[in-house]
Amino acid sequence: MFDEIMEKFSDSPSQQRVIRLLLERGFSVNDEGRVVSGGIEIPNTGIAREVGVDRRVVDTTTDAILDDDDLRPIFQNISAIPSLMDLAPVLDLTVLTVTVSDADQPGIVSTVTSAIADRDISIRQVISEDPEFTDTPQLYVITDGALPGGLITEIQELPFVRRIELA
Repeated sequence: MFDEIMEKFSDSPSQQRVIRLLLERGFSVNDEGRVVSGGIEIPNTGIAREVGVDRRVVDTTTDAILDDDDLRPIFQNISAIPSLMDLAPVLDLTVLTVTVSDADQPGIVSTVTSAIADRDISIRQVISEDPEFTDTPQLYVITDGALPGGLITEIQELPFVRRIELA
């Protein structure tokens, strides 16, 4: 799906940067063509500054979204979720980031979270990036405490795991 969305803007790398930001942040586009997060409007100048384009590029991009029968329902219904990842150091949580070789393989989330739960470690949040919306989807598991070395090794040795990181 991500590739199909980006293809619609293949003639404009600037608009692609706007689209990528909207998808990554979970910003939606309302009926008036304004970028919003819930009911809060995000100024086009702020969006433009963030991705390094002119404000008019944001206007053109949101107009194109509203004019496209495939894009309109996606961007009018996308939403952001709060993440504990940036708060982890403050709250003394651990963030396990798992990069996999094939994100479309079934059972990735359940295998990793089961390994953690089997050690009676409380999971506070799990975020799985959608392989349709990102080039290198990752699985983030935020836990209440440190993860023991044996568990890290067990997860690292799973056949679908390319790399893991701890924070």
